[in-house]
Amino acid sequence: MKKIRLDDGAHGAAAATSGNGSGSPAREGSRRDAHESREPGSADIGDDEEDDGALGLRRKLAKRTGDASSSVVARDNDLYLDTIDRAALDFDFEKVCSVSLTNVNVYACLVCGKYFQGRGKSSHAYTHSVHDDHHVFVNMHTLRFYILPDGYEVQNATLADVKYAIHPTYSREQVAALDANAGTSLDLAFKQYMPGFVGLNNIKANDYVNVVLQALARVRPLRDFFLLHPDLAGQSELVQRFGLLMRKLWSTRAFKGQVSPHEFLQEVNTASGRQFKITEQGDPMPLLSWLLNALHANLSAKRSPVRTSLVFDTLRGSVAVRTQTVVATTEDERQQNELKRQLGVSEASQFDDARDVKDQEMPYLMLGLELPPPPLFQDEQERNIIPQVSLAELLDKYNGQTVRQYGDTVKMYRIKTLPQYLILNIKRFVKNNWTVEKNPTIVNFSPRCLNMAPYVGRPEGETRYTMVANIVHEGKAESGQGAYKVHVRHRALGQWYAIQDLLVEEVMPHMVALGETYLQIWERVDVAGTE
Repeated sequence: MKKIRLDDGAHGAAAATSGNGSGSPAREGSRRDAHESREPGSADIGDDEEDDGALGLRRKLAKRTGDASSSVVARDNDLYLDTIDRAALDFDFEKVCSVSLTNVNVYACLVCGKYFQGRGKSSHAYTHSVHDDHHVFVNMHTLRFYILPDGYEVQNATLADVKYAIHPTYSREQVAALDANAGTSLDLAFKQYMPGFVGLNNIKANDYVNVVLQALARVRPLRDFFLLHPDLAGQSELVQRFGLLMRKLWSTRAFKGQVSPHEFLQEVNTASGRQFKITEQGDPMPLLSWLLNALHANLSAKRSPVRTSLVFDTLRGSVAVRTQTVVATTEDERQQNELKRQLGVSEASQFDDARDVKDQEMPYLMLGLELPPPPLFQDEQERNIIPQVSLAELLDKYNGQTVRQYGDTVKMYRIKTLPQYLILNIKRFVKNNWTVEKNPTIVNFSPRCLNMAPYVGRPEGETRYTMVANIVHEGKAESGQGAYKVHVRHRALGQWYAIQDLLVEEVMPHMVALGETYLQIWERVDVAGTE
């Protein structure tokens, strides 16, 4: 039997069926002429229809010629697939054409990893395939694979890993087993990595963004939602890119043991009005507050296809605040009281029962804790004292009895409701007219247990939390002169890890509390729990 070569897509199929009027060379020639006469911008719109016709001709050929022809079609689908260089593929960067810089109808060359627009004969991808002899491309939106310049679609099981690297998906069974998985995975270089505990690339000065992403990846309801909902087409670009980043962090079949948050950083910069930049180190606390509110606003919007208030249901609590205006004093007395308060020797303010008191209940996503002022003088050995304070002392602010004075008002706080995940912000940085000062006080705490029952108005038994993430700051307070890293715990192993950008290393549990903690995330657990 004469072998038929189908390297030219629809043209080879038309030559083999020249006896049939529907596959005549004249009609195929007119089809090619119509295809070549399209405008560059519209050439890519009808590419799918053209390839569907070519694919249909090959299927008809397979039916007519029997098993031998079917093997030819299989061989045709395998053509050029051995030229794919998976080590050169990096799908973390923004999907824009490397020539026209557009993000419309973008294809990735699976030989060199570059992005090009379109696949018509006047497109950049077509030119690249002819000029550089690279033939295998994938549409970054539809995840369909094509051979260029022939223009036919390829369907092969060996391309499943490429599709998964672009768009990871998870089943409910896989998500439920994540926290119990103590094994490691291998990347293309046969290096071991732990899913969920991979480094994030620091492009310029985005370490403050990396620690926030690593910390939010430990909030299980938030993580599970984005892992189980890979298709969020109706959501904002911020929600889509955040979900994709979460799925890549927990991927077990990654090509490399690290993730670059480049796409997410670009969207954060745009959505925040350039408030959070890649090239300038920022503060993770306002970033975390902005990100949680932005995710909630998009997920709970009426136009959202998956409408949910997951962020508030998981992280929001409420606190009762009593406020009273103090009696006006002279300017000298105000300055003295302010100086005493800064030095930590101010007398405790009290509520005056004879004056009006304003009671209100306010929601919160994180609780702010003020550190005591650091000592101004050295100790008797002429060495600087490293001040220490327990986390319980800082939380006394919310016991409903401690009175704090802020300017001409005094306030008293009592926690009304506690969320499933509690975020604490230790206010370590103080800005003045000239610079930013950092309080070096060490906060002592146990990462395994935090009892919040004394700070709730009507506690029912013990309200216990265990730490899942701890963001610390090292170095000076000025932007760019310090660094952020995060401590996270592996649930299956019970092991703590310190992650700073791409560096992931084991750390002893008692070392977690020795850093200058800035943000903490605690998970609520039952008293009878095993954690």
